[in-house]
Formats: sequence, C-alpha cells, structure tokens
Amino acid sequence: MNAFKTLLRPLLTAGATLALAGCNTVVLNPSGDIAQQQGNLIVISTVLMLLIIVPVIALTLFFAWRYRASNTKATYKPDWDHSTQLELVIWSAPLLIIIILGAITWVSTHTLDPYRPLDRIKPGQPVAADVKPLVIEVVALDWKWLFLYPEQNIATINEVAAPVDRPIQFKITASTVMNSFYVPALAGQIYAMPGMQTQLHAVINKPGDYEGFSANYSGAGFSHMRFRFHGLDQAGFDAWVAKNRASGTTLERAGYLELEKPSEKEPVRRYGAVAPGLYHAILNRCVDASRMCMDEMMAIDAGGGLGLSTDALAQRRTGDLRGGPYVASAMCLTSPSAATPNWGVATLAP
Repeated sequence: MNAFKTLLRPLLTAGATLALAGCNTVVLNPSGDIAQQQGNLIVISTVLMLLIIVPVIALTLFFAWRYRASNTKATYKPDWDHSTQLELVIWSAPLLIIIILGAITWVSTHTLDPYRPLDRIKPGQPVAADVKPLVIEVVALDWKWLFLYPEQNIATINEVAAPVDRPIQFKITASTVMNSFYVPALAGQIYAMPGMQTQLHAVINKPGDYEGFSANYSGAGFSHMRFRFHGLDQAGFDAWVAKNRASGTTLERAGYLELEKPSEKEPVRRYGAVAPGLYHAILNRCVDASRMCMDEMMAIDAGGGLGLSTDALAQRRTGDLRGGPYVASAMCLTSPSAATPNWGVATLAP
C-alpha cells in the first residue's frame, strides 16, 4: 500500500501540473498600474463572493450530515417554520456585501474610467505636472493593427512600444467592423468602432515584451489578429523610434487604402513618416479624397443641412447670416442635366 501511495503521489502532481499548464495569470499579475488595479477588483470581488458561498456550502454539507435519517439524536421539529435571528443572519450578510460591492464599484468606475487621464504612475508616485502622455493612434484593420505616433511621425503594423512609467493615451478607431483592443498586461479591453473614437489612458511599469490581440470576433482572420507591445526604457524607446524612421517608407493615403484590404498573418511593418492628417481621415472615413469627411457632413447638418426654406437660403446668399452659419445649397443630385452640369458636387452657400 505504501509503495502504491509513493507511486501515486508524483502522478497526481504531474496531472495537476499539466492541468494548470495552459493557465496564464497575467490578468492577476500584470505589469501596468491600471491592469493591476483591475486585477485587484477581481480578487476583492471573488473574496466577497466566497464569504457567502463557502459558509453556505459548508452548512449544506453539515445539515445533510447532521439531520440524516439514521441520526436519531438530532432534534426533530416538523412544525418549525420561522426564526427571526436566522432571518437576520441570512439577509444581513448579503446586504452588507452588496453595499460594499456598490461602494467599490462607484469608486473604481470613476477612478479607472479609460477616458480619464492618469493621476499616478504607480502607488505612491503621482504623474508629474510637466509630463505629457505619449499619444498612440490605433486603427483596427482586417485583420491587423495599425499604430500611428503623431509626436514621432512614425507608424507600425502589428507592433507597438512605449517607455516605462510614462502615461500613454490611446486613441482608438476601426476601419470596418467593430473590434476590441486588448493588452492584458497593460489595461482592460476597449472597443474600436468605425467612424468613432474611443480612448484609453494607461501606463506600463515594467520592461518586457507583452501580447496584445483583438478581443472581439471580427471575421475569418480574427484568430491571428495579434500584435506585440514592448515596454522599454527611454533609451530603448528612442532606439525603437529611430529603427522605424530608418525604414525610409512613408505611409501615404494610397498605401493605407491598400492596407485596409483584408489580409491575415501580416508581418511587422515600419513606416518612417506618415501623411499629414491621415488618422483624422481614417476616423472620418474620407481617406479616399473623393469622399466627404464625416465631420464636414456633421457640420453641414448642424447648420441646417439641405432642409432650409427658399427664403432662408436667399437671406444667406445676400449676406444675411442672422439665420445661422453656412450650409450646403446643393449636393449629390440624382443625375446630370444641362441645368446642373456639376451634379454630385457639394456647393456651399451663405
């Protein structure tokens, strides 16, 4: 028997090790302060939950054993139906936990708002007043990630880097379908949507090479929509920027339109310069210069659009701007004619 136990113990240990081999604890042991605070919330919520679940399970097993049919010593009260003391215990404990969770949720919702600029780098280290965040513009493509650095005027495909202990401001959008930007070691996932911009403020506190990926199914190439996030010291980040600039390639609008086409398993690409206003055009869906930008279209709508009366348009044509700003007086006619040779062209009138 002892020999059997000696043989069984290493087998059980090996089996448990294999079962846990696929576990990745990065969510509970991240390298970024925001992700660490989010991981703490998971631990706190789990502990509060176990304060109820563990006693309930223990009492269930105890009552099943204590009041089993064969136990003739147990008190038998078939007519018992109520206990005020027991009711107070049953309801007060969950109520207290709900109050605690509500308070934690209220505070953390505001503290960890992804749109809120960081006020600390790590516990006990606030953000210095003269430190500006590193701005990274993120575009979710089919099926790859484009990162634009407006301050450095560079761009990369499927690779991003940031200095350790410097705040980062991500501006996130997408080219076609809804997606989700997620670096578990850095912060929680943030959705990327075409024609819209979401934001994420975060910081990486330890040098390292971390995995980022899409956390929202977006089509056939979704499984390979991954990238590397590098946490570097300032010298390493400067060298990384110089490496990208040395590529000598400029990301023009035409090049972006090619990138936008669906492709899978794209290797890392580097661009030493970026066409002016490219991210603005991507966000407003007008990289193709023949298309009107969304912000221009919204400005037209805000000014009254094409629904103004003839009298109102006449007032504006004569310079009477009391009715509001300029609006479009003709746009996207259905077909050309002798009277309207410039059909399909938007014109602005005062």
